[in-house]
Amino acid sequence: MIGQMNRRLLVGCAVLLLVPATSDAQNTADELARGFDLAYNLDHEAAVETLEAAIDADPNNPATHRSLAAVTWMRILFLRGTMTVDDYLSSVTPRKVDMPDPPVDLASIFTTHSARAIELSEALVRTSSDDPEAHYQLGASLGLTASYMATVEGKTLEALRPAKQAYDSHERVLELDPLRLDAGLVVGTYRYLVSTLPLPVRLMARMVGFGAGKEEALRLIREAAAHDGETRTEAQFGLVLIYNRERKYGAAQRVLRDLKRRYPRNRLIWLESAATALRDERPGLAASNLRVGFSRLASDDRVKMFGEEAVWLYKRGATGLLLERDADASTDLQAALERDARLWVTGRTHLELGKLADLAGDRALSRQHYDQARELCDEGRDKRCEDAAKRLRKNVFQRP
Repeated sequence: MIGQMNRRLLVGCAVLLLVPATSDAQNTADELARGFDLAYNLDHEAAVETLEAAIDADPNNPATHRSLAAVTWMRILFLRGTMTVDDYLSSVTPRKVDMPDPPVDLASIFTTHSARAIELSEALVRTSSDDPEAHYQLGASLGLTASYMATVEGKTLEALRPAKQAYDSHERVLELDPLRLDAGLVVGTYRYLVSTLPLPVRLMARMVGFGAGKEEALRLIREAAAHDGETRTEAQFGLVLIYNRERKYGAAQRVLRDLKRRYPRNRLIWLESAATALRDERPGLAASNLRVGFSRLASDDRVKMFGEEAVWLYKRGATGLLLERDADASTDLQAALERDARLWVTGRTHLELGKLADLAGDRALSRQHYDQARELCDEGRDKRCEDAAKRLRKNVFQRP
């Protein structure tokens, strides 16, 4: 359960390392920062080239190996089409049928470099047991491994062990250096996860050593997001997910505005802003973000996320329905069905088409769409969509 919740909340949380301020180490830190800047702008190939060069220049630094592993993990999620908030909110928990195995070469790169990062970090802890930097490096490496196991391999229970070790390592960092705000991201994230679990499971999690407390957890994550350190971006993406889960949509939009400024080539941030606006029932704001996003999508010749076009079209179709632009909404939703897509996207698209059919007075067609939505959303484990389809099949949709 904890590993499963970790999978939902830790996408995007690839952790960099703070390197001692010698000139060579500073060069490494600068290259790692540049590599992640490229990755968060969706320039994945350039990011990999930069990080491979950093490994060649500093092969015994766990930060270089972990950074390449982290960006490789991000590439796998991107190619799978699992890089949106929708994928990690509580209603969507993809089954293996909807999750192809990662490319063999990328899986090998992750395994090799994540293992090397852990090996080097463990050696640092053995030689410097009271050094917060050594514990930070170990916790960051273990946390990345736990996230990969949960999100890519589906090994939620197996991920518990490295997750707990990562938590313990970064709690130790905060004991040794309370000003090391970067370590608050891992500690805060796991505390938040525990706070969201049912009481019996929460008690079990605390018995094995995971702390809890939602407000304290959010404080730690906010501090990491505000701190100009190596986990700032990861913490910001984590906050977008948590704020959406907590229905604090205005707070999520404020974080997204900063991310747009910092990563202008990442068109998916505009998609997330539109999706957040839809959850907040602000279709006008969603439409504004979608206009910018579609223009960026049209002019961007880089590789697209799997199912990305279908998601854009589905979101614009759902927005058009709310804005009473039914003809435009129908065109977008029908186009979404023609694209490759994740199961939950196709299921939700049928749900919106069912609503349009109800508005047009065609109850037989609406029920066909709701039946397809229920089946697809059940297969894609989108409980919210499945429940909505069942409800709408019994009760005609009416525009608010």
